Parts: sequence; C-alpha cells; structure tokens
Amino acid sequence: MIVGLGNPGLKYRFTRHNIGFMVIEYFANDLEAKFKRVKSYNSMIARERFGNQKIILAEPQTYMNLSGIAVKKIVSYYKIPTQDLLIVYDDFNLQFNQIRIRKKGSSGGHNGMESIIQYLGTEDIPRLRIGIGKTSSISEMDYSDFVLSHFVENEHKRLKKIIAHSSIAIKSILTDGFDKAMREYNKKQDLS
Repeated sequence: MIVGLGNPGLKYRFTRHNIGFMVIEYFANDLEAKFKRVKSYNSMIARERFGNQKIILAEPQTYMNLSGIAVKKIVSYYKIPTQDLLIVYDDFNLQFNQIRIRKKGSSGGHNGMESIIQYLGTEDIPRLRIGIGKTSSISEMDYSDFVLSHFVENEHKRLKKIIAHSSIAIKSILTDGFDKAMREYNKKQDLS
C-alpha cells in the first residue's frame, strides 16, 4: 500500500504540503490506475498491479493532521503489515531537490506522519520524504504558512522533475526492495 499525504480540496491542491498527493497521482497515471472515493476509508483509493504485485494507492481525505485515521482503516481492512506500507510526504527539512527513503523513524515534526505513527502504534513505517526546503526568499514565513504556500514560478520546472524522480524511486522500491532503493536515491542528486 502506497499512501500519499496531503490536504483535500482545490485550495490546497498545488501547495507544498500536497507533494505526496502529486507524486501518488503521477505514479497512478503511469500505471493507468484510477482513483475513486471510498467513504468508509475516508480516502481516494486506486487498486492496480505493478509487475506481479497487487498495490493499493491511497490519498487520505481527512486533512493532513488526521491522516492516521484513514490509513488505520485501510490497513485494518486489508490486514496490511506495516513493512508493506510506503508513506509519501513533504519534508520541510530537506532541500527542494532531495528525497529520502527510510524504513522507519520518528515523524520529524510532520503532523501527518505523527498521526499515522499514533494510529498504527509504531514508528516502523517505511516512508519516502520529499524535500520542500525553505528558501531564503520566504524565510520570514512560519512553518505552517510555508508548507501551505504554493510553489513559486521558478520552482515549477524542477517540481516536475522531482515528482517524476520520486515516482521512479517508488518503482525501484517495489522492484528492487528498500535497501537497494535507499542506496540509489538517498544520495544527493541534482534535479535542477
């Protein structure tokens, strides 16, 4: 199960906090998977195959800070072990052109990940963190204003590359496993 984190609604669609949704939608589009709203999971869900694996793609519609509610419902229904999860979300502390794959860890202050850890009762949750790093031009904004801001014009070209790169990283995780994907994608890469 691959979960992209974000906030529902047009107001938030292209904000930094929604890069998890953007990556999952790009990945789903590559697979020609279609999302549908499943009210009982509080999520948009797509089911598809990747190679010989059945995968579920999910976008919680609970708002970021309550993402754990939706993830817990889906995980419980399908009896998905946490090691078979991948949470995709923005990371304020990573530079804009960086991604990081981890098998487990704390929330790092990310409210969506904190909610998932709380509802699943473990930090042993694989994740793909995508850098939205604060730039000097907007350093006066506080954290919540920054993550809810839209990408600026000169970031859009790189954003497309970052989203595509993140989607390829997901495919690598599914094909080659976490260890190989971590070795490949956790090194600093220039996506300018």
